[in-house]
Amino acid sequence: MQLFRLPDFVRTLLPQLEWRKNAQEKVIYLTFDDGPIPEVTDFVLDQLAKYKAKGTFFCVGDNVAKHPEIAARILIQGHRLGNHTFNHLKAWKTSTKPYLENIEKCAAVLEPFISETEKPLFRPPYGQISLSKINVLQPHFRIIMWDLLTCDYDPALQPEICLAKSLELTRPGSIVVFHDSLKARRNLEFVLPRYLEFFHQQGYLFDAL
Repeated sequence: MQLFRLPDFVRTLLPQLEWRKNAQEKVIYLTFDDGPIPEVTDFVLDQLAKYKAKGTFFCVGDNVAKHPEIAARILIQGHRLGNHTFNHLKAWKTSTKPYLENIEKCAAVLEPFISETEKPLFRPPYGQISLSKINVLQPHFRIIMWDLLTCDYDPALQPEICLAKSLELTRPGSIVVFHDSLKARRNLEFVLPRYLEFFHQQGYLFDAL
């Protein structure tokens, strides 16, 4: 799989979802999916701290239940947490009722880490979502998609190419997806430090959603 920037026309098909932020400012919105897990999420947090960068972590509820201390560290360092279902479910293969129940289960685990003053964030695993599920979820969540998917989880994607394409395709206001997972670890550990350094030198800020 080759990483890609989402074509602009796609956002017009589902404008109620969040794909990209204000393009007038030199701000990048880094997001990290599928954690938190030991070592890999810790690595991400260490790298972000070097640049005083903020990010958003879309958490699998089962991982939060297993590693609440890492979720707490994410919050303490000023980042945001979002809901990524409890078991990383595919929306296109799961009927609405069990899918929503799985989201609620994740929300219950995340509750101690979520501010009551902010509307919770949700990102569907694999980017899979349907209009019926959107209609139920939208009153309760900001549904976050992405402008750039790094495909860092792809073992066939060489780290150098992952980095080069990520640098090339990022633009002001991009919501960028990395993965704090074992599958993505090789590419993530090569790309993220260099990505942060490059855009820091270009005068960009990194903010949470």
